[in-house]
Amino acid sequence: MPMPVLEPTVYTIQDIYALPEGQRAELIDGHLYNMAPPNRIHQDISFSLSRKIADFIDSKGGSCRVYPAPFAVFLNKDEKNYVEPDITVVCDKDKLNDKGCSGAPDWVVEIASPSTAHLDYGVKLFKYRTAGVREYWIVNPMTQVVNVYDLEHEAKTNQYKFSDQIPSCIYSDFSIQPLGLLP
Repeated sequence: MPMPVLEPTVYTIQDIYALPEGQRAELIDGHLYNMAPPNRIHQDISFSLSRKIADFIDSKGGSCRVYPAPFAVFLNKDEKNYVEPDITVVCDKDKLNDKGCSGAPDWVVEIASPSTAHLDYGVKLFKYRTAGVREYWIVNPMTQVVNVYDLEHEAKTNQYKFSDQIPSCIYSDFSIQPLGLLP
C-alpha cells in the first residue's frame, strides 16, 4: 500500500506574528528561519554602522532613513517573505508604513554569524537581488571581510578587509572603514 505524500508546511506572515513574545524569525519563500540573539560584537558593529550611515545621510540633507534590526521588511509584498536585515536603508517613503518596509529597501547590511552565514551569502543574496535591493553588504566579523554587492548595476562583487576604506555603491561620496567600528 503506497504511503501518502506529506505536503510541506508553507508558513506565512501570520505565523511570524503568532510567534511567542521575544522569539524572532525570518520567512523566506514560506520557510521559517529562527533567529538567535546577536552577540555583543555584532551589536557594536550594527550600531556603529547604522550611526555612521545615518550621520552621512543627515549631513547631506538626504531623505533616506536608516533602520537597525529589528525592522520588518516585506520584500516581495507577499505573504511568504519577511526579513529583518541588520541594517535597512529606505529612500522611497512610499514603501514605509507602520509595520516596516513594503518592497525592496535601497541598501541592506547583514552581519554574518556562524548560524546565519549560509542564508546571508546564498538565499538572502538571491532574494535581495531579485526583489530590487540596490546595494547589499555582508559584514563578517569572524573573517573581518566585507562583501559589497552593487545589485543595481549588476557589477562584480567587491571584497574588502576591515582595514580598507569601503565605498558605498549608492552614495558615491561615502565610505567607511569597519576596523574603526570594532570595540
